[in-house]
Parts: sequence; C-alpha cells; structure tokens
Amino acid sequence: MGAVTRFDPVAEHARTRAALGDALPRLVRLVRAVPDLDVASGVPVWTVGDVGAHLAAVYLAYHAIAHPDASVEWDRIVPPGETSLSERVGVVNAASIGLLSREERARLGELLAERGEMFLRDTEGLAPDTLVHAPWLGREITVATATGLVLSETLVHGLDIARGARLPWPIGQDEARLVLGQSMPTMMRMALDASRARGVSIAFDLAIKGGPRLAAVVNAGTMTVTRDAPPRAYDSRITATPTAFLLVSFRRTPIWKAVARGHLRASGRRPWLARQLGLLVASP
Repeated sequence: MGAVTRFDPVAEHARTRAALGDALPRLVRLVRAVPDLDVASGVPVWTVGDVGAHLAAVYLAYHAIAHPDASVEWDRIVPPGETSLSERVGVVNAASIGLLSREERARLGELLAERGEMFLRDTEGLAPDTLVHAPWLGREITVATATGLVLSETLVHGLDIARGARLPWPIGQDEARLVLGQSMPTMMRMALDASRARGVSIAFDLAIKGGPRLAAVVNAGTMTVTRDAPPRAYDSRITATPTAFLLVSFRRTPIWKAVARGHLRASGRRPWLARQLGLLVASP
C-alpha cells in the first residue's frame, strides 16, 4: 500500500468540487441518451426516471442547506421524532421520486444540470469546515462532507441509471477516493447500527489504495472514524481499491465479487471480522 501522507482539507475539497463539476455534464449526457425513462434501474422498484427524479431532489436539498433563503418544507418530508438514520433517509428517498411533474421529468437532464450547478455556485467560497444543517440527516455536517455526499450520489446513481439503460458509466478511482475521504468518516459514524454495535469492540484499519487511510473503531455502541490515525493495534485490516470499496459500501457490488477480482481483501490479527463492518454500518 505504501505510506499515506496527511491530506490537505482545502485542496481535497477543491478537487472534490472539480470532480463534481466534471461529473455533472457527464450525468446529463447519460440521462439524455436514455431512450426510455420508464425502464427498470439498478435500484429495486425504481425506474431510471425515478432515480433521476431522486437525484434532482438531492441536488435541491443540498442547495437548500447551503442557501438559508431556500424555502423547503422539511416538516412535511422528514419523519418526526427520534428515528434512525436509515429510517429517516428511507422516508425522504421514497418521497423524493414523486416531487417532479411529468413535464419536469421530460426535461430531466436540463433540470439536473441546473440544480447540480446551483449547489456548486451556492457553496463556492465556503470553507470546507463550514457547518450546515441537513434536516434529513438530523444533524449538522460540514460543507466538505456535503460536497462529498453530492459527488457520491451523482456517481452511484449515475451507475444505477446506466445499468438500467445498458449504457457505460465508469467511476474513476480518483473520484471514488474523494468520496471516501470527504464523506465516509462522517457517514460511517452516523450510519452505525447502535443495536448491533451494542457490546461490540472492534478496530478496523481501512487501507484504501492511494488513500485515504481510515481507522474505524467500534466500542460501547459508538464508532469513531479517524483519517491518518496514529499507529495502534487493529483487529482487522481491509485493503481495497477506492471504486471497489465505494460500490461495496453502497451495496452496488457484492463483497464476494470484489474479493474474487482482487479489489478487496482482509488481513490482520482477526481478518474474519472484516465482514462485520458491513453489518454494523447500515445502508439506507
């Protein structure tokens, strides 16, 4: 794997914004090349048009948290009371596909371009560590995390659209690496299944080829995820290429397939514990 150098948060955030800026027109071209938006997508029960509508809602939501004047009636969308992250996101995702009219779906590519560029424009100049409130997550996140999440939604749902339309949609290692560095440390902690983590004590060393390197430690029902952590003893080391880890994390590639292709392997004192990570971190 080689040594992993400490990252520059400002420079990495700038690269993530640039990657998103490059991915958006590619997504628009993909959507415009789809002959039938009603075909099944890579997401069970969603059509290609549903995935596109969801993405349009995602871009609008992230624009709204970066733009205080945006009028979004979150109380009508986000479930009330104390709910888990997967439950909250599940409800919001289900609502998102019904937010576009038939006329808006007919101009889906143009709408995605408008809303994606709107997010980039409204977050331009904000420091990576600027805090914004994400109602559907139930907490504040940094602008860097938000940008990483928007890039992940673009890449992963672009793949869902491409699989349904039988069109190519490559996800580059550098793009995936940026998602993992910018959003994974926050989202892994937030998505921890507290009931499954109760009484569990495991330390994972996530060694992504070319970086980032993440120390994910589960203890007493909580998780900490640290980049470039000081040396310590780990129970299990997971070594993976960035794209493989991204797609396994989002349940788009089975673990066995990534292992069989040599893109993911487990080692360390107790390598068999690596499979626990996917059970402990919920996927909405």
